[in-house]
Amino acid sequence: MYKVALVDDHTLLSEAIAGLVRRFENFEVVNVSVNGRELVDFVEANPDMQPDVVLMDVKMPVMGGVETTQYLTKHYPEIKVLALSVEEEEGVVMQMIRAGAKGYLLKDTRKSILEQALNEVLEHGYYYTNTVERIVKKTERLKDQEIVLKEREIEFIKHACTEMTYKEIAEKMFLSPKTIEGYRESVFQKLGLKNRTGLVIYAIKNNIFVP
Repeated sequence: MYKVALVDDHTLLSEAIAGLVRRFENFEVVNVSVNGRELVDFVEANPDMQPDVVLMDVKMPVMGGVETTQYLTKHYPEIKVLALSVEEEEGVVMQMIRAGAKGYLLKDTRKSILEQALNEVLEHGYYYTNTVERIVKKTERLKDQEIVLKEREIEFIKHACTEMTYKEIAEKMFLSPKTIEGYRESVFQKLGLKNRTGLVIYAIKNNIFVP
């Protein structure tokens, strides 16, 4: 029998999922915890009951899914973590994958898919849905395409984050409006942006501009 642990701060939901898993062939539930700290304490106190797979929620109090997955990956690499969450934002998915999760499922996943994922993780070491594969490939592709901004483009971005018009930016940079238009097109294309609002958000996130 393969041992499964569940970590979720929504007790009713985790107990319902535990009930499903208990019906799967060759699986038993050895622990249901409300946060990562509880799971870690259980694993460390019960080496003979160490789970083969952990179904891990992402956002939890005390010790969340990313932190717990990182800890298990470092100290108990033989334990496979399968994220099970309502969060479907690309950044959240990649946080869990980078932390060491071997797969990522949404909580509205069908019972048959959950059973398949558990078996795949144990047999092949991972289970990626089409959505997760797309996110991982997209992230890797963006990582490979390193964005290089020229000094004058960065200067343009800083000015574009203010209330100045493009004409005023041209005057400020001692350039023609046509050259500024060229900078705008170049920056938007490099960063995959469509408007000035997106540029401001990018600049703030990447510490180019401090409001």
